[in-house]
Amino acid sequence: MNSRPMNRRPMNRRIVPLLALTCAVAVGNLYFPQALVPLIATGLHVSPGSAATAVTATQLGYTAGIVLLVPLGDRLPNRPLLVTLLGLTGLALLTAGCAPTLPVLVAASAAVGLTTVAAQVVGPLAAGLTAPDRQGAVIGILLSGSTAGMLLARTFSGTLGAWLGWRAPYLVAAAAALLLAAVLAVAVPTTAPTSRRPYPALLLEPLRLLRTEPELRRSSLYQATVFAGFSAVWTTLALLLTGPAYRLGTPAVGLLALVGAATVCCTPYAGRLVDRYGPDPVNLVCLLGVLASAAVLLPGAEGGPLGLTALVLGTLLLDVAMQCGMVASQARVYAVRPEALGRLKSAYMSCAYLGGSAGSWLGVRIWAPAGWWAVCALLALLTALALARHLLAARSATRCAARATALSRSPAAGR
Repeated sequence: MNSRPMNRRPMNRRIVPLLALTCAVAVGNLYFPQALVPLIATGLHVSPGSAATAVTATQLGYTAGIVLLVPLGDRLPNRPLLVTLLGLTGLALLTAGCAPTLPVLVAASAAVGLTTVAAQVVGPLAAGLTAPDRQGAVIGILLSGSTAGMLLARTFSGTLGAWLGWRAPYLVAAAAALLLAAVLAVAVPTTAPTSRRPYPALLLEPLRLLRTEPELRRSSLYQATVFAGFSAVWTTLALLLTGPAYRLGTPAVGLLALVGAATVCCTPYAGRLVDRYGPDPVNLVCLLGVLASAAVLLPGAEGGPLGLTALVLGTLLLDVAMQCGMVASQARVYAVRPEALGRLKSAYMSCAYLGGSAGSWLGVRIWAPAGWWAVCALLALLTALALARHLLAARSATRCAARATALSRSPAAGR
């Protein structure tokens, strides 16, 4: 046998908020550097485009961590794995906060991304310690923590960076990760591994699933393209707000990110819609919402009250549509192979963050020569690619349904 059941013990409900906080801190490490790009550029005497490579390195490292480290959750006890990951994240953040040059910062940022996959380990850990009739509620709380971490991280880093410099957010995040590691080492129950499969087999399984499961590929394409546009917008938004059109400080980026707090309320509603109507209609509405956000964001290049209003409304629409679309895409992915949720999630999230890394890189590259309108055009183009694929899938499904109906009504079917 390749697996054995996890030792299920009743989980103390007080641990759930702690695990949600862990998700918030781990996910926040991916996003707080986005608001620091102008400060890093000034502090290390490099161009904004060069400073943004730290953001790209973090996202690339995170993608590598999903591929290389998350599968270990099936092979190793979750508590020591989680504590080790948080400890390594804290050390990498400490190195980044003390980096004397950009190459050191980029290398440390890649290490931060590689190890800050704790949120992807917490989910299976919590599910294994929770009774089946409470798993949905617990997972919902953990997802809320991840979303809150994503949204608040930019506010935290932008405000603290403006007061104390770009190094301060890295050092505070390092202290938070190390403190959480110490607390979780005592608070989290011990669990047994769920699989005895060799590590190389666990690594290869997500690739096989991507090759053999078309619905996984479709959902991965949706999230990769939309997240690429999302990352391009948020990576260059700091450059727009601190540039000549607005001349605002980095706290403005963090405050703007707070408008996305609506997603914490919207994603549970999106989940209920997916349960009622299926993921395809929700994906369609969300892709149209992301496409509309590109048009709403476009006047933001003009500056002034009108431009700032466009940025507020556009980023709100983008955040809500992207997160709700992720709910629908994940529901489709989880329906592919219910017995392989971890491997499916590894494949799906790898594609998503590869897209996000590419989006950050592309956004900065087109910002320098063409400005904000080109970033909005990139968002629209990437979303249009996903929308075209979605409409093709819907057309194919309609044809299959019509063919099945015709066959059921044919004389031969009645014999």
